[in-house]
Amino acid sequence: LYYRKDLLDKYGAKVPTTWQQLQDTAKLVMDRERAAGNKDIWGYVFQGNAYEGLTCNALEWMMSNGGGGIIEPDGEISINNPKAAAALDRAKGWIGTIAPPGALGYQEEEARGVWQIGNAVFMRNWPYAYALGNSENSPIRGKFDVAPLPAGEGGHPVATLGGWNLAVSKYSKHPNAAIDLVKFIASPEMQKYRTLKTANLPTIAALYDDPDIARQQPIVPRWKEIFLNAQPRPSATVRIKYNEASSQFWTAVHNTISGNGTAADNLADLEARLTRLKGKGW
Repeated sequence: LYYRKDLLDKYGAKVPTTWQQLQDTAKLVMDRERAAGNKDIWGYVFQGNAYEGLTCNALEWMMSNGGGGIIEPDGEISINNPKAAAALDRAKGWIGTIAPPGALGYQEEEARGVWQIGNAVFMRNWPYAYALGNSENSPIRGKFDVAPLPAGEGGHPVATLGGWNLAVSKYSKHPNAAIDLVKFIASPEMQKYRTLKTANLPTIAALYDDPDIARQQPIVPRWKEIFLNAQPRPSATVRIKYNEASSQFWTAVHNTISGNGTAADNLADLEARLTRLKGKGW
């Protein structure tokens, strides 16, 4: 969770640890800033477009509310439950109140664009936005900080595991050279280099304790706990059917937050669709 430290300090507000606190604080700061003449500011921006990023956002909303992980590691389809529906209903209430209606079309860069010009109090985004927000010409440079995402009442924060993967095609004419390249890019030395240059998070846990990284990118060590406890999407369980399962999920979520059907009805329909997709097994 990215937050405008200067604005929270200005109004004596604390960093939210629950979704309800986020909602209340975003509304408070947004309303006061607008009353002071900042008419373009919104309380919260996130990735609400119908795409894989919405799967990531909604998984965080639901799991932090005790609503399960869509499809559990044993293959059970768990999505159709009251806590998952409540999490989506809450997010639906953000649209047009603390989040701009346009958030229904936002991906990462659209959300960051609103945030980085100073028109959002809070933002959910990936770690890459930290270095960009503190770049030389950024209007919010030095004015923001990050914290774990909020949770539902009695729940715990959840961050979706993301990343870019490296692989070697089985059709490669030069597999050994390709393997060497992958090993080089994934090596501790190169991961450290990229982290120092871009603040991208490494996949090697020991690098979060590296003194050079701590000195040059002090935010990175603070991500260690989030990195170690990040929640994967159910791709390992669903395997080759994951793309279709995720598409069905984000469609149901987008329908809900855009007002096209209730969360309960959309999740019941999603459960039926996923059951058909599962067939005799994942």
